[in-house]
Amino acid sequence: MKIAIVCYPTYGGSGVVATELGISLADRGHEVHFVSYKQPVRLQSLAGNIHFHEVHVPRYPLFHFQPYELALSSLLVEMVKLHQIELLHVHYAIPHAYAAYMAKQMLAENGIDIPLVTTLHGSDITLVGNHPFYKPAVTFSINNSDVVTAVSKDLRSDTFNFFDVHKEIHVVPNFINVARFDNIRVNCERAAVATSDEVIVTHVSNFRPVKRVLDAVETFARIRAKMPAKLLMVGDGPDRMAAESRCHELAIWDDVIFYGKTNEVSKILCFSDLMLLPSQTESFGLAALEAMVAATPVISSNTGGLSEVNMHGETGYLTDVGDVDAMASYAISLLSDKEKLTQFKQQAYAYACRFDEHQIVPLYEEMYKKALG
Repeated sequence: MKIAIVCYPTYGGSGVVATELGISLADRGHEVHFVSYKQPVRLQSLAGNIHFHEVHVPRYPLFHFQPYELALSSLLVEMVKLHQIELLHVHYAIPHAYAAYMAKQMLAENGIDIPLVTTLHGSDITLVGNHPFYKPAVTFSINNSDVVTAVSKDLRSDTFNFFDVHKEIHVVPNFINVARFDNIRVNCERAAVATSDEVIVTHVSNFRPVKRVLDAVETFARIRAKMPAKLLMVGDGPDRMAAESRCHELAIWDDVIFYGKTNEVSKILCFSDLMLLPSQTESFGLAALEAMVAATPVISSNTGGLSEVNMHGETGYLTDVGDVDAMASYAISLLSDKEKLTQFKQQAYAYACRFDEHQIVPLYEEMYKKALG
């Protein structure tokens, strides 16, 4: 198949999953065309049957805000004609599904019927889409897609609760490349970040308020009071400065490393003994899955789709949002018991293998066949 994948190019979960999906589809023999306003961060090379098309938005003084959706729709029309694209797969309802629908209608006037698959990832439903201003557009985009998928059962439920949707929504979870993480773990150099008597705790996010980064810092301070430990903070965003300031206030600064944005997340996770994910909401929890495949147990909030990924008492623990004391208590108990920690590491890895790309990507191929049918 010749597939166009429309996504955000950023470090966020939707962009990462869309990029990894395209790469995996290319490995399976499909021709994949990525479409975004810049090359996705996880797309390291363009070769063979992987292509990238940049959306350029001409600047007109007439517009106060430049019309990205219009530029995207126009590019999709030209791409479908030029490269004989057979299917559009867009990640995020707004603006991508909305723009793709307009492209679909323009192409129909030229006698070209292009199927549209829309994948819902989370904030397009729970934050952006649920705003009264955007709600009609999101509802329209979902109902006018040929096939709709969601990354968790919880997100599918939220979509039906928030919108007047009459389309079937198929749950296709996020996935991971298990073999790639296995290769990294073989050469894991833990001593590069901590001494042998220190435990390593990690937090990975975009440091937005919804990720509750300060909860991770507060939890670590309680852990550090009980045992030698290091905290690895991976990512960047609006709450980074507040997190750094709080580390100074709690006198734990010397035991915290801020990595910022990095493509070495998998390597950092292989060092880790525990992942903290105290998010306000998570539609799936890709960071948790990436930790688990690195054999790192997860202590997370019990919100959104996290309970579908992190099994309480098996791969880690779930707590109420904002319950720092409970997170710290579970963490200290687990990190203090080496035998139990080893068991949780093994269980986390085993459960993560259920989400291997070889199990999940064929589900997307089934959705494509459904749309084309």
